Amino acid sequence: MLAHKAEDEGIICVEGMVGGVPHINYDCVPSVIYTHPEVAWVGKSEEQIKELGIPYKVGTFPMAANSRSKTNQDTDGLVKVIAHKETDRLLGIHIVCSVAGELINEAALAMEYGASAEDIARVCHAHPTVSEALKEACVSAYAGKAINF
Repeated sequence: MLAHKAEDEGIICVEGMVGGVPHINYDCVPSVIYTHPEVAWVGKSEEQIKELGIPYKVGTFPMAANSRSKTNQDTDGLVKVIAHKETDRLLGIHIVCSVAGELINEAALAMEYGASAEDIARVCHAHPTVSEALKEACVSAYAGKAINF
């Protein structure tokens, strides 16, 4: 669902009409499918990155290994992070879990500001939270292995 994209496009339209400098980075507009579990992504898919010939690395983390998800008995899904193999810059983040639509916003913010997998991996995330799964997937991409899986 992309109502948020339409809202931002309306804002940039008006900004342009009043002489402002409109900006939107379509690679950083998150997509969310509101099912259970939810499916959310931002950036490119692994298939798109392959087609572009970009060297990449992948980090994943299953929700079944996330403390909060286990406590909530809601362990379906995973987080998948795709980063540039040489620069570590985030290229795409894909989340399947009951709160993917909430978690994808941290990913979109990180990508908008050019963050690397290491950048998110080094941010202290509250524990126990579902958002730690994004951190763990970034640790996996950056360091080759998640801490808690």
